[in-house]
Amino acid sequence: MAFLDNSGDIILDAVLTDTGRMRLAKGDGSFKIVKFALADDEINYGLYDSNHSSGSSYYDLSILQTPVLEAFTNNASSMKSRLLTISRNDLLYLPVLRLNTIAGNGSEKHSASSAFVVVVDENTVGVDSSNGLGQQLGTGILNGNIPGDSTNSVRIDQGLDTSEISKNLVLDPDLVETQYIVEMDNRLGYLVTPNGSAATPAQISFVDDDQISSYYLTANTDASFISNLGPTAQSPINGPRGTILEFRIGASINLRTNSHLFDKLGSSGASLANDAGLALGTHKFIDSIIRVSGVTTGYSVDIPVRYVKKS
Repeated sequence: MAFLDNSGDIILDAVLTDTGRMRLAKGDGSFKIVKFALADDEINYGLYDSNHSSGSSYYDLSILQTPVLEAFTNNASSMKSRLLTISRNDLLYLPVLRLNTIAGNGSEKHSASSAFVVVVDENTVGVDSSNGLGQQLGTGILNGNIPGDSTNSVRIDQGLDTSEISKNLVLDPDLVETQYIVEMDNRLGYLVTPNGSAATPAQISFVDDDQISSYYLTANTDASFISNLGPTAQSPINGPRGTILEFRIGASINLRTNSHLFDKLGSSGASLANDAGLALGTHKFIDSIIRVSGVTTGYSVDIPVRYVKKS
């Protein structure tokens, strides 16, 4: 990976992702580019200088001369800030996604690790000495072994995060996210419905060559995951509101049954502050990220997740 110097010329550097090259290599004529996306991950728009001494032609010069990343093939590492086209010219604010960690909603992070902790097997779940049963998991801890046994979940709220417009106003339909893409490491976990003891796994849409699984969820077909965010709900969204995406996380069979990935990818340490629901002792853990993107706006948020297994 390198930076391209575009201080003098406009440069187009395009490559296929690993998946694109795999499909092209089939040679059966089925490879066709029907869509593309643009992003501006490298650009700092704060460099726009409306007071430049040389006049308006130089206001954006620093932005135009910013070195950009050389194209690379790992699709999981690129295009975190996708560009979108909006034909309307009456918008002062664009919708965003916010992780809802408000106390009492069952969607707070684990305070000690600043992540959502997923316990991967029954040996890692602490036992209540009074009845010999598994304890209720503490704040920010999800039961990855039996996802339906935990009431905790991950929740993302969508809407206009501004106090300049009342949250009681209805968000324009073309700004409401009704479709989400969730990407996570398929070796570590999978997506599960947020309510009830059944905890049904979501249908994986695609797994790429880096073992990143993509879930394409829509309000029409995945109502268990997507719901409307009303004006009275506790939320970090201060203005007009759109939808809620909520889910639990199940641990993969590999994490449940052996420690290979923990030894290869993870670390180990003492019990996480002896939290309720975690067995005491030394734990192995793997830190990962789940990315949630809105299909309409392209806005994305990265969610820290820690998979934990008792040594």
